[in-house]
Amino acid sequence: MNRPPLPRLFLWFALLAGPGAASAACPALLDRQIPRLQDEKPQNLCQYAGKVVVVVNTASFCGFTPQYKDLEALNERYGPRGLVVLGFPSNDFGSQEPGSNKEIADFCENTFGVKFPMFVKSRVTASAGDQLNPLFADLRQRTGASPRWNFHKYVIARDGQTVQSFGSMTKPQDPAFVQAIEKLLDTK
Repeated sequence: MNRPPLPRLFLWFALLAGPGAASAACPALLDRQIPRLQDEKPQNLCQYAGKVVVVVNTASFCGFTPQYKDLEALNERYGPRGLVVLGFPSNDFGSQEPGSNKEIADFCENTFGVKFPMFVKSRVTASAGDQLNPLFADLRQRTGASPRWNFHKYVIARDGQTVQSFGSMTKPQDPAFVQAIEKLLDTK
């Protein structure tokens, strides 16, 4: 019997099965594409599957904006152990993120040295209706908590299923927040 080599057979099956089939290890929560802040090129969040992911809605002109510095420090400190921080600018609270995506990217990099992945400005509250970022809709559904202000944090476990919610008042260096992250990082 004449069979195609295994790699071609796998590739053919993946193409036949359609998008997402080759990324079976990607949890549904991360199986989406969202444009990157700096250049608006779509990024597949499946690249973060298997990591502990901190999702945070941000704003440039908020009293909590200095949390950018601590989020970057958290990302740098725990990145080698499998943590990634993902930022989502939003103008939903007090119109504190009025700039364009390029202006926001420049502000984050030049003011706070943000290097963690940032995505285009989006709506993060339930009142956004059809304009609500689908990732935030799913996070809200899983935790029962919706951002009430800028710098609300969700922590997604490596399994892509377990999600914890932390309000804006919880700083990235808060011992309870760090302990929750360390516990998830220790879970394989």
